[in-house]
Amino acid sequence: MFSLNSARSLLSAPSPALCRTQKVTNGVQPPLTLARFRSQLAPKRVDYIKRHKGVIPVPTGGSTKGTTLAFGEWGIRIKGNGVRLTAKQLTSAEESIKRKIKTVKGAKVYMRVFPDIPVCIKGNETRMGKGKGAFEFWATRVPTGRVIFELGGVPIREELAREALRLAVVKLPTQMEFIDKSTAPRLGHLVIAPPKEIAVEGVAEGS
Repeated sequence: MFSLNSARSLLSAPSPALCRTQKVTNGVQPPLTLARFRSQLAPKRVDYIKRHKGVIPVPTGGSTKGTTLAFGEWGIRIKGNGVRLTAKQLTSAEESIKRKIKTVKGAKVYMRVFPDIPVCIKGNETRMGKGKGAFEFWATRVPTGRVIFELGGVPIREELAREALRLAVVKLPTQMEFIDKSTAPRLGHLVIAPPKEIAVEGVAEGS
């Protein structure tokens, strides 16, 4: 008898029948191509179906890339600690935003992260050894300050954008903040404010 978690892992693991069979040439294994639905957040090709757990990256080098808006007018970014977001959480948050702004013709939702890390889980009360657990779901590691969703395409009222993004924040397991085009970039928990201009008084000549 399989436990409940083990059975769920077996059902969610990609079946060999869904994968395209490719021949091994010159001793090199070709990338694994998985069958997926159009609405499913999952990579099309992966080299290895199992990967190390890893850690959430920490921006120690001073880079602020990905902490400001790039496509839309409104957005949300992580204010609390970094977190690992699953494909199911991102899909649920995206659907909440689209459901709220569907009355605005031409509005678009931009997702700035993508779940491309496979997560493997072993069943409860399983003895040690016998290899890594079975594939369970896709996830992505997101550090503090990273933008998750943006709203754009057409002008959207701030009240509607705040309400739509608030519904998405409820679906995500960390603290978020609402940002716009004028929001300063963030380096971890530090908000980098633009330098203030210092007025230099002119000195009278020929005194």
